Amino acid sequence: MSEAKVDALTQRMAEHMALPFPPGFRGLDIESQDMVMLDADAYGYALGVVEGPLNEQRCAGLTRLMTVFERVLPAIHDEYATRYFTHVRDMAAMAAEIEAQRDM
Repeated sequence: MSEAKVDALTQRMAEHMALPFPPGFRGLDIESQDMVMLDADAYGYALGVVEGPLNEQRCAGLTRLMTVFERVLPAIHDEYATRYFTHVRDMAAMAAEIEAQRDM
């Protein structure tokens, strides 16, 4: 696995932390998904990937999280929130890609 990819993920995580959470999305559920938890879960999985390989249960959780994004993103009708959660999804996807390469 490439250290450059982990560094890129770390940079994306730093960018994420600098972004303000979308106004009006705290406590909001979209497609039965709490948006704060979606955000926190994505960051947590990314952090786990940076810190070392995920265990089997966390790998499965990251995979499930990616399917949640497939349902949630099309249901967001706020321009900033769409950009924000797309960034979060991309961060999680990068983490999933790194983790998948570790299994090879």
